[in-house]
Amino acid sequence: MKGSLLSFKPQVYIKDLSRHVGEEVVIKGWLYNSRSSGKILFPQLRDGTGIVQCVVLKSAVSPEVWEALDHLGQESSLVVRGKVREDARAPGGYEIEVTDAEVVQAATGYPITPKEHGVEFLLDHRHLWIRSRRQHAILKVRHTVVRAVRDFLDQEGFILCDAPILTPAACEGTTTLFEVDYFEDEKAYLTQSGQLYNEATAAAFGRVYCFGPTFRAEKSKTRRHLTEFWMVEPEMAYATIDDVMELSERFLTAIVARVLDERREELKLLERDTAKLERIAPPFPRLHYDEAVRILQEGHERGALEDRFEWGGDFGAPDETYLSQQFEKPVMVHRFPAAVKAFYMARDPERPELALGVDVLAPEGYGEIIGGGERAASLEFLEEQIREHNLPREAFEWYLDLRRYGSVPHAGFGMGIERCVAWLCGIEHVRETIPFPRMLYRLRP
Repeated sequence: MKGSLLSFKPQVYIKDLSRHVGEEVVIKGWLYNSRSSGKILFPQLRDGTGIVQCVVLKSAVSPEVWEALDHLGQESSLVVRGKVREDARAPGGYEIEVTDAEVVQAATGYPITPKEHGVEFLLDHRHLWIRSRRQHAILKVRHTVVRAVRDFLDQEGFILCDAPILTPAACEGTTTLFEVDYFEDEKAYLTQSGQLYNEATAAAFGRVYCFGPTFRAEKSKTRRHLTEFWMVEPEMAYATIDDVMELSERFLTAIVARVLDERREELKLLERDTAKLERIAPPFPRLHYDEAVRILQEGHERGALEDRFEWGGDFGAPDETYLSQQFEKPVMVHRFPAAVKAFYMARDPERPELALGVDVLAPEGYGEIIGGGERAASLEFLEEQIREHNLPREAFEWYLDLRRYGSVPHAGFGMGIERCVAWLCGIEHVRETIPFPRMLYRLRP
């Protein structure tokens, strides 16, 4: 085993050490922490898959290796070779008895120390903050959520048909969109939803979904908002609002089950009460908008809500929080007033002032994580809505074609990944649920 440890292959990953007990291995990573006890060093090494404690005896390594490790700064990159042994007292249950090491780059003055740092400082150093154990855990949960989303929809027979990010018009007007210059003085917008394009691909494939970044130019500073976030949007032909609620229910249940199955350790590190997540199973409560208004008004009368909610309004964050706190499972609020929903929403035939839309509110006060419903199938109705909303007719001609050529009842929803991850992790702000958050006053790093 001569030569540079850096070029040695195959390397072993920390997550796989249980398969190499008693063997000599090479680990490539970064110094997470280190302490000394005279002639013994206890460096902790991380490699992205986990953290392992190493034991370095001064008598077991060369003077050059000892000197390099004895003065090594946090987040220095290094490669170690040594024998794996079980030790219940060690982080992860395993240790490495180091026989050799090679410093790849010696770091000094790492800015994120064990002391308390303010949120702005940590966000300014987000490129380094993501190396911490808490951020690691959150982003691993996010990874599992994304995999669960794709696996569920793929297994249900949905076809991935991604929608464009640059669009000529908005789903609901352009007041909350980022405008960009396109070619030859034409304007384009960063998408706020792929739904209109989903309706086209659903007419081609039956059941589809798009999954990618979306953008909202709302000047919001709440804990639930990002200006760039990831959204998954399934769409189904020959479907109604009831199909949306049934699919949402199974969809969320599958995601929660996957996270509980694969990310117990991460949830434990985050001090998440998993008993609350284990209650997530069908059926979810379904709440008509009228009933939701009654609950909110009673909450105001009891002093639980500062403002009285009036029928006809859309929910604000305090309203969503209060409603979701009344249930241990996600609650589906359906049939909102059409005036607060998008122009393409189908109307309730029994009460035309209501839209066949549904918001799914996560429990524990996390608010809306899914929004969707049934789309209008009538060409004449959509033409009228486009006029009433003063939308540019020419920009929606292709969309109207979907009602001219084989229009059918169809429905779908969108789920924001970051809000879902925040709920599952039990964390306060969505800014920790994406590697590099974009917010009203945050564009760097």
